[in-house]
Amino acid sequence: MARLDDRTISLLDSSPAEQQGSVECLGMNFENDETRREYYQEKLREKFRDIGFREIAGFPVGTEKDILALSDPPYYTACPNPFIEDFIKHYGEPHDSFNPYNREPFAADVSEGKNDPIYNAHSYHTKVPHKAIMRYLLHYTEPGDIILDGFCGTGMTGVAAQLCADKTTVESLGYRVDEDSTIYRQESGEDGNVDWMPFSELGLRRAILNDLSPAATFIAYNYNSPTDVEAFERNARRILNEVEEECGWMYETKHSDRRVGRINYTVWSDVFVCPECTEEIVFWEAAVDKETGRVSKSFPCPHCNVSLTKRHMGRAWITKYDRASDQIIRQAKQIPVLVNYSIGKRRYSKSPDHEDLALIEKIEQSDFSYWFPSNRLFEGGETRRNEKIGITHVHHLYTPRNIWILAALRERFKDCSKTMLLFTSQLINVSRLNRYRPGVSFPYNPLSGTLYVGSQISEPNIFVAYRNKLRRFVDAYKQLQARNVIECHSSTQLDMADSSCDYIFTDPPFGGNLPYAELNVLWEEWLQISTQRDQEAIESKHQDKGLSEYQALMADCFNEYYRVLKPSRWMTVEFHNSKNRVWNSIQEALQQAGFVIADVRTLDKQAGTFKQVTSGGAVKQDLIISAYKPTGGLEDRFRLAAGTEEGVWDFVRTHLGKLPVFVLSNGQSETIAERRNYLLFDRMVSFHVQRGVTVPLSAAEFYAGLDQRFPSRDGMYFLPDQVAEYDRKRMTVKEVLQLQLFVSDEASAIQWLKQQITKKPQTFQDIHPQFLQEIRGWLKHERLPELSELLEQNFIRYDGNSEVPSQIHSYLSSNFRELRNLSKSDPALKAKGKDRWYMPNPNKAGDLEKLRERALLQEFKEYQESRQRRLRVFRLEAVRAGFKKAWQERDYETIISVARKIPETILHEDSKLLMWYDQAFTRSRVV
Repeated sequence: MARLDDRTISLLDSSPAEQQGSVECLGMNFENDETRREYYQEKLREKFRDIGFREIAGFPVGTEKDILALSDPPYYTACPNPFIEDFIKHYGEPHDSFNPYNREPFAADVSEGKNDPIYNAHSYHTKVPHKAIMRYLLHYTEPGDIILDGFCGTGMTGVAAQLCADKTTVESLGYRVDEDSTIYRQESGEDGNVDWMPFSELGLRRAILNDLSPAATFIAYNYNSPTDVEAFERNARRILNEVEEECGWMYETKHSDRRVGRINYTVWSDVFVCPECTEEIVFWEAAVDKETGRVSKSFPCPHCNVSLTKRHMGRAWITKYDRASDQIIRQAKQIPVLVNYSIGKRRYSKSPDHEDLALIEKIEQSDFSYWFPSNRLFEGGETRRNEKIGITHVHHLYTPRNIWILAALRERFKDCSKTMLLFTSQLINVSRLNRYRPGVSFPYNPLSGTLYVGSQISEPNIFVAYRNKLRRFVDAYKQLQARNVIECHSSTQLDMADSSCDYIFTDPPFGGNLPYAELNVLWEEWLQISTQRDQEAIESKHQDKGLSEYQALMADCFNEYYRVLKPSRWMTVEFHNSKNRVWNSIQEALQQAGFVIADVRTLDKQAGTFKQVTSGGAVKQDLIISAYKPTGGLEDRFRLAAGTEEGVWDFVRTHLGKLPVFVLSNGQSETIAERRNYLLFDRMVSFHVQRGVTVPLSAAEFYAGLDQRFPSRDGMYFLPDQVAEYDRKRMTVKEVLQLQLFVSDEASAIQWLKQQITKKPQTFQDIHPQFLQEIRGWLKHERLPELSELLEQNFIRYDGNSEVPSQIHSYLSSNFRELRNLSKSDPALKAKGKDRWYMPNPNKAGDLEKLRERALLQEFKEYQESRQRRLRVFRLEAVRAGFKKAWQERDYETIISVARKIPETILHEDSKLLMWYDQAFTRSRVV
């Protein structure tokens, strides 16, 4: 058997240019790339002698030998990378507070498909298309900037950083690139026409990629390092041919005329036992339509004709000796039921004959000398989901035929990372996770996000699978010839200096959506390095991690992100989870770290996960959170003015300067939610609370101050220089798209009422029918106030005695011809305006808020004194008001005691309550 020497390995894992002679690496020169590799391998080996090295959070599970074998330092280490600082010093620029940097958040929804050779070369459970990430990198960064992704997955952020230098790829995004490398995008001009506006430059960005999973970082490394594509393809084909020559007989079958065909795939079916006659039933024969693949829910027993369902049958079992685990095992019985094969270019199907069955038996009874993983699957919802059918060890997830051939391929592939990535790319598709679905020319159908073994599995021809995949790898590797730096450990402990990166794009795990460590088990067992699950940010009963543990780990990661990001720079967080409580946990963790959220948009990846597609309540599109690290100047000024009105308005001015000014959507101006008064108030409160500072203004005082200090347009607030730009662009569109409000609690009901009454002062009788329609989605735990109560506490009713208020006068005179040009004291106008509710002016709004707050605090006192262990129905606004007052008085115990009376799921689903509670809990422990 031919083996690769170190020199050949080095050549395959480098570009042709790196093979010609001397190599420069992080400012050092080496005779060739092989010398570079040997030098840094020894440096990494020395690091293992440091006792504290293995104690770094998230250090992978594996031997020093296996970690070194997988690594290519300084660019990639399958463990914490001790050369990150060298990389930053070589490529990065130190933080310069005098170097102006100003970007608005990327205020556009993004839609990018996944039909791309790079994206499809190697699968992963979740991936953001690199072309989508490129849009953010081009907006936020410049050539040479350092980008961080601490949950890098397969390294698409690094791929995007490379391709920001590729003119063809940038132009494929709809941008224009001039000869001087300036990049233009289309924007609405002042004359209403679409103009090409410069916004970025063509050029390489540098990425630091980290993930807890060794499998993820191994994939990321291969996407983010140069390749001699011709040598890779030649070597891969040679190995495939060599192993097929050795093992090809395993995929041979006889046609009816005795010609030898090549098996494309074999279908296996579960076998059950009829509860009536106790005869065995082959599921494939009894329940499956062979043409459509549809499975009947009920079907007759072929032996006694009784009507059956899958759920009410017992399984047939086999007991056998398992050489790999040296145990007698009992597994659910599966038998081959269909062989699909080819002779020349023609395909045929048949039921397995006695020769096919004899071949399978021969393979099962044969010994082979190649290594393959045979460990017990660790505890987990997915890793143990097939235990009930006897699949308990890694090798049980493959047929004996495929485990043999995979082991033979790995023995030859393992010496080169590029061919080893090709090897891992099909480990799931050729396993027993591959479900059979007819009508697909070559079926690869594992159920995404699970380790589910179905009742019908398709065992494919491994050689066909790898040759098909090889073409995609060749196409992908041709585009990827730049190096980024990759490491493997927890992002709770980044080995980077403060303020050392220019931008962060990250796609972290979200709650219990996907158990990555479990789903990566096949890749990592073959690589012989596994995820350190103690540091996995996840909700999992198998790891004794709930939402609070998940949030704590995410908070630690975001704290590190905040530390290493330069002031005034941006972080983009890609988020997918259908549960509000996880969304709130992420927002709380972000704000705890010090980030300020400036915008939330959607990212449509155009093809959902299994749960997205099938779950009725699942979020169909991912969300993109844009958050920034405040400048040191703001933080310094805030420390001096903390707790004063000056500090409030300094924050608001800074925050408004970070928000988009004008967003065009389908020819209409879009309301920018972050510029609305209530969200500005929320951001201001969060900024104060996260820094342990008393909030000096009430909501009414804040709203009045906004009106006094900042010009408003269409319900949004701007800086003076921004409003001129908004006015110019606003003139180019006919209308502004209003935010759609979903009324589910008291706060959203008040916002809905403000929206209705601002447009049209109305009577109770006018509003009530609409209100009843809107509250159909009211939260079960939230006490529903009467409409009259909400109106009295937040608005003013015109009694018909004094002059008609300006807001009502303006509406009536504009909408009723007979009331035009009448004075505010005209009897007809007064009669028409009587009993209409309208928005109070800022002075009266303050008085109303005080009355409302008094009522809310009285209700909160009842909750505080209640002897109920759990409050089933309560008024969220009352709890929020009580928490705020207790916070101002530093009465953390009151917040904690009332929070414990609220169901935990509800507490975590309300971002404001969660903020007060988390801060109170943290500070009570400090005190």
